[in-house]
Amino acid sequence: MILLDGKKTAAEIKEEIALEVRDLKDRGHETPHLAAVIVGNDGASITYVNAKVKACERVGFESTLIRLPEETTEEELLNEIAILNIDKDIDGFIVQLPLPKHIDEQKILMAIDPDKDVDGFHPTNVGKMALNLPTFISATPFGILELLDRYNVETSGKHVVVLGRSHIVGSPMSILLSQKRKVGNATVTMCHSRTKNLKEFTLQADIIIAAIGIPEFFKSRYG
Repeated sequence: MILLDGKKTAAEIKEEIALEVRDLKDRGHETPHLAAVIVGNDGASITYVNAKVKACERVGFESTLIRLPEETTEEELLNEIAILNIDKDIDGFIVQLPLPKHIDEQKILMAIDPDKDVDGFHPTNVGKMALNLPTFISATPFGILELLDRYNVETSGKHVVVLGRSHIVGSPMSILLSQKRKVGNATVTMCHSRTKNLKEFTLQADIIIAAIGIPEFFKSRYG
């Protein structure tokens, strides 16, 4: 059994990006600049965004963290996004989810310029991803592709079972792995909360990708 070490791979990728950034600077290019917007005081979101800021520092990116209070209105957040969309110093930005309940997340994601949508959530980028065109791909699916690639896990002709159908992980993962690409060409079955005989599907799988947010799901159910 091969252990896919995500932390080790992430560290290697950061070193590679740091080298690319130094090369860009040496050739006179501007430093890449990432911005992150967070609304409210959700502990997990704050931790996640702070980790992104630290990652930017490590690879040599400039970063801007915009923290807005919980009571920020939808209109105020849309105005902030409009400013980031036209800011030439910002190469890309994210709006950290989840947002407070009084703000329409889909409306916010639709307002982000697709060319700066590094999360890959805008319908334009989702559509390009589905058509296998160059675009931003959401972080978790892209990270899984990188892991499979760097550990030389063969996916062509394999039966991959994806657990979960979220727009952020499960659905894009199933599309990406079925495409004609280096890590792809798989036969994909996407399972979810309404799937019957889930155990049978997983026993038939060559590769299982769990995107359901439940730690040790298989160990507890089938171990």
